[in-house]
Amino acid sequence: MKKEHVLRCQFSAWYPLFRSLTIKREDPPTCSQPDSDDEAEEIQWSDDENTATLTDAYWIAMNSSLKCKTLSDIFLLFKSSDFITRDFTQPFIHCTDDSPDPCIEYELVLRKWCELIPGAEFRCFVKENKLIGISQRDYTQYYDHISKQKEEICRCIQDFFKKHIQYKFLDEDFVFDVYRDSRGKVWLIDFNPFGEVTDSLLFTWEELISGRNLKGDFSEGEGLEQDSPAFRCTNSEVTVQPSPYLSYRLPKDFVDLSTGEDAHKLIDFLKLKRNQQEDD
Repeated sequence: MKKEHVLRCQFSAWYPLFRSLTIKREDPPTCSQPDSDDEAEEIQWSDDENTATLTDAYWIAMNSSLKCKTLSDIFLLFKSSDFITRDFTQPFIHCTDDSPDPCIEYELVLRKWCELIPGAEFRCFVKENKLIGISQRDYTQYYDHISKQKEEICRCIQDFFKKHIQYKFLDEDFVFDVYRDSRGKVWLIDFNPFGEVTDSLLFTWEELISGRNLKGDFSEGEGLEQDSPAFRCTNSEVTVQPSPYLSYRLPKDFVDLSTGEDAHKLIDFLKLKRNQQEDD
């Protein structure tokens, strides 16, 4: 993964190309627009930053949702998101090229709020412009309809990819998220870099990069093409897992101390404990 791949996944880089396939971007009202109570109630945004969403901060909102009605709602999510902190401080983490970091013009993206069912979201992995894997997005839960309809879901996403995405995105290796609504229509949600900075969900990055263990999961009699992608979902309630965002509810200093990721914080903590013992 190179730095240019990260830049090409910015919202402003891909949105003009795929505007008709995704959720509409909403421009916030300006001061010159009317400010009636009725209009304020109708304005609901899902906030996004041009390289990452705030999914790790939903827990702090009053409604446990990323729906924002006021500027204060947006600020609260921003202050509570480790994803945003990472994008501001380490935007090119895991990039392999040694070139100087390019300048990023950060932008706040407000998108029209839509009630999306978690069990209808899927993450798709593309390598060399070929769809190699599809994963259930919310893999912590078991959804019966996914297991029963996985062939149909896979076929719909494949058709969407070949018709609208393949050879049209700016890179040949990338990750994209989609939503399949109750009518079977597929919507584009977001793009992400093809690399460790992106959650591989029910795959591992070793599998995705090497191509091993990615043989299609369907038999020939099920009507899918031979080059169909590997499709993975949570197959039973026995395999349900805790939310991957639980650790983000802790202060980052606590997490760094427990994992040893920040040696300076550990040294400061040990000095503090030593001073406390000396005082006692």
